[in-house]
Formats: sequence, structure tokens, C-alpha cells
Amino acid sequence: MEKILKNSWALFTGMGLIMIAHGFQVSLLGVRAVHESFSLTATGFMLSGYFVGYFIGAKTVPILVSRVGHIRVFAAFASIASIVVLVHSIIVNPFTWFVLRIASGFSMVCLYTIAESWLNDRASNKNRGSVLSIYMIVLYASMAIGMFFLNFSKPENFQPFILVSLFMSLSLVPILLTKKKPPKFKKIVGMKIKELYEASPFGMVSALLCGICHSAMFALIAVYAASMNFSIFEISFVTFLIAISGAISQWPIGKLSDIYDRRTVTVYSTFASALFALCAIFSVGTMHLPEGLASSKFWFYIFTGLYAFFSLPMFALIFAHTNDFISKEKFVAAGAGLQFTFGMGAISGPFLCSIFMDLIGENGYFIFLIIFHCIIGAYGVYRMKVREVVENPDSQFTPLPTTITPIGLELNPATEPIEEPLKPVETEETVIVENNPSQ
Repeated sequence: MEKILKNSWALFTGMGLIMIAHGFQVSLLGVRAVHESFSLTATGFMLSGYFVGYFIGAKTVPILVSRVGHIRVFAAFASIASIVVLVHSIIVNPFTWFVLRIASGFSMVCLYTIAESWLNDRASNKNRGSVLSIYMIVLYASMAIGMFFLNFSKPENFQPFILVSLFMSLSLVPILLTKKKPPKFKKIVGMKIKELYEASPFGMVSALLCGICHSAMFALIAVYAASMNFSIFEISFVTFLIAISGAISQWPIGKLSDIYDRRTVTVYSTFASALFALCAIFSVGTMHLPEGLASSKFWFYIFTGLYAFFSLPMFALIFAHTNDFISKEKFVAAGAGLQFTFGMGAISGPFLCSIFMDLIGENGYFIFLIIFHCIIGAYGVYRMKVREVVENPDSQFTPLPTTITPIGLELNPATEPIEEPLKPVETEETVIVENNPSQ
């Protein structure tokens, strides 16, 4: 563990700063949209732009990296992400913000892909599980910390946007100063949709629906809380709870899925998510009233945290379940296919959920999540009746962040063994090669 941290501290530090900025920005834009009186539909449309950019970037980044190299692409898109944040504070309208969110999503997937490619290069077959665990902790913990930065300045001011930009720009420093040689980029090809569906119908369908749920949950939780008259601290606390609950729950739920049928664990998890989302609605009561008249938000925090506890490990459960029905050498390709399917769902999640909130009211947020979790559960029950459990000794649950890219999936210890990293001779010449504009 000490060796991993020593060799990869610059990368983990850079990604930590990026996720602080990302967590802060997601909450900030939701709250600012409410303050600017954007309609809920316009807000959902605007926030869905991030997932459009993420989806496009996932297909484009291999071409960019192969042309100009890891460091240049990382520097370029960290800079773009930093600039885009500042433009939000200059031009305030939903359509412009939609375009800016596309740029943010594109930039973020580039940064994730490069970071995970670098980690793959540093990892060996003995330690890649540990590398993935540290990476996931850094992502979730940093994002949760970033959400608390909402308290440092009023969202209607321009200062919070400067702070987000500052963290994003600061992330460049440790990455650009590292002396380690960048890795060779390896493009991952996903399985065809038809082949993936034939291997695991439940895996593919639930990945699509899970993408809808998770994107809506993260994109609109701050909007929901702001609409319910939460204070800035209360908004940051509830978003913090969601991120931390999702990180904590990965291990216990994953352990259960290695003991029992993964579909059973997934079905119980998704129905539990729906139940706690329903409980969150009942806990609302009069808490939206002005201070002095509002009821306690204690139970709302509990139920929302429990919702995230059961909901967020679901993509990793779906990934492990799909692996139960395929050979080991296809694990990464299947994961890339599932990530593609998840991304297709994620694009529509915030927009569809915002329409529910417009039609039904603020609690349309939880009603939307309940409906889609129940659909996942019902389809899971159906699939358990038509297909028996398959024991695949190569398949095991691995905690995965929802932002994982196909490159990052190779860090899963259950996937095809990767080559042991070579120990390059670090000379000045090695560093100059990456930064030579003539190449």
C-alpha cells in the first residue's frame, strides 16, 4: 500500500482536487439554477448536458490521447474544465449552461480515462485491487468534501465559480510535475449490444435503467433540496451523505452478492432503494416551511442516506452479474458495453426527472426514482424465473465508482491479467519526449 501511494501520489492528489471541484460544481449549479428561477424542466435539460458530453468524450478520448499524449490531453481538458466553470458565472441562462455542461462532461471523461490509464500502467496483478480501492475512496471522499464548499460563499455570487476553477487548475500541478513516464494508451473495444444482451439481458436492461436513476439522483438532489427551502449547509450535508453512503455500502452489499445469487441481491437492493425513497417523501412533512415552522429534517437525512446506500452499488452488482455469464477474457469488453448502456440512460435521466418534478411537484424527484427502481426489481424477478443461477469462479464483485471508464475496469482483479509494469529508466530525455511539440 505504501509503495502504491509513493508511486501514484501525484495522480491521486490531482484526481482528488478535480473531484473536489466536480462535487462543488454539481451542487453549486443546482442551487444557482433555483436561485435564478430556471424552470425545473430547463434545469433538468441543462444538467443533462454533462452526460451528453461524457458520452461523446468516452468515444473520442482514445483518438486524442493517441495523437498528442496523456499529459497534453490532461492539461488541455483540465484547463477547459476550469475555463468553462468561469463562463457559467458570466452568461447565466439554461441553454448556454447546457452547452457548457457538455464541455464539462467531455472534459471530465477525458480526465477520468487518462487517470485510470495511468493507474493501470502503475498497477501489477498483485496490487491492482488495492489501487482501485484507493482510487474509489479518493473519488467519493473528495467529491463529498467538495459539496461542503457551498458554505463558503453565496451561490448567487461569482466567487464560488472562481473557487471551483481554482481547484480544477490546481489539479494540473502534481500531474505536470511528475517525473514518471506516461503509459502507452490501450483502446478498449466493447461487446456489441446484441451480444451483450444475449449474454445477460438483465445486466444490459438494468444498466440502462440504473444510468437513468443515478444521473437524476446526482444531478437534481441539490435542486430538490433548494426547492424545499434547505439552507446552504443542509444542501451540502444531504449531498455529502449521498456520496459517503454510496462509498460505504460497496463492500457489505458486494460481499452478499458473492455469497447469494447476484440478481437476488440486486432485486432486494433496488426495492430497498424504492422503499427508502418513499420513506423520504413521507418524512418531508412540513420541513419545507420557513424557519421556526419547519419540522426536523433528521429522518429525511436518514432515509436519503439509506436510499443511496442501496442504490449506488448497483452498477457494480450489475457488472459482476454480467460477468457470471461470460468468459474471463471478455470481462473488460462487457464492462465497456455496460458503461456505454449506462451512459445512454444517464443522458436522459435528469431531463425526464425534471419533467416529473414539474408535473407532480418537488417530490416528483423521489417518485421518478421509485418508478425506475421498481422496474429494475420487477424485471430482475422475471429473469430469475426464466434463467437459473450460473456459478462462474472467475466472477467476483469489485467496488466500482459510477464514473469508472472502460480503461479503469481493467483494475478489477477478476479481469484478464495485465502485464507487469516495466521499470523505465527515468532520465531527463524521457520527460522531454512527452513535452516535445514536434511529436
